Parts: sequence; C-alpha cells; structure tokens
Amino acid sequence: MAGVLKSIQLSVADLDTTEAFYGGILDLPVERALTAYGAPEHLVLSLGECQVIFVDEAEVAQRHPILEARLENFPRGVGMTLHVAVEGIEDIYQELLEEELEVLYPLELKPYGTREVWCFDPDGYLLVLEEPVRGAEKR
Repeated sequence: MAGVLKSIQLSVADLDTTEAFYGGILDLPVERALTAYGAPEHLVLSLGECQVIFVDEAEVAQRHPILEARLENFPRGVGMTLHVAVEGIEDIYQELLEEELEVLYPLELKPYGTREVWCFDPDGYLLVLEEPVRGAEKR
C-alpha cells in the first residue's frame, strides 16, 4: 500500500502523563503496547487506519544519540497540528480548563458544522479537537 500513512511517532517526556491526557481527559483509545524484550515501552493511540505511537524521549535519545541534541533544542510539535475527532467536547473543554492545560483557541462553533477547541497536550503538541454538530454532518 504505497502512500498510506500508517503511524506517527511522537516523543514525550512522560508516558503516564500522556496516557492520562489522551486516555483520561480526551477519552481516546490509548493503550500500553505489548513490547518485545528490550524494546522501549510505548503507548499506541489508534485513530481509524492510523496509529499515533508515543515513546519516552529518554528512550529515543538513548537509542538514537544523533537525535538527542535536536530533541533538546527544538520545541515539540512546531509546525505540526493533530486534528482529532472527539465526543463530549464540552466536558473535555471543561477538563482542559480545570487541569490548567494551555488552550490556544477556546471552544467555538465553526461555520462548517463542527465545534472545535485548539489546545496543547502536556508535551506541547498542538491539537485541534473537533466534534461535529448533530445534523451538520449530513450536509
């Protein structure tokens, strides 16, 4: 299958924090992956046909020393935005505020039939959380 995106790997500071954000606050299907002996522990978030794989940045730096300086010198997620469909966006928005996570644009109804919140995950990756307005998805 040429030209099909299968996965995206993101380096994160702490797997537990990442799991709490994506699995807890966003209520997305994030799971601890079964790993082979010697392989780094990681999380897998399945979004349709694509998977987002979260790996501890210390593991990435240890296994790929040439990347260590880049991981330290550049903020994560610059120029990249993940658009994720969610359910219960109003509750998610309230939890983001309660947890004092950085919200770039607050919950807003868009003219193209979705409600959106733009926020940063605990590692600074930019997310656009989207929920279709009922009835608008049939237009």
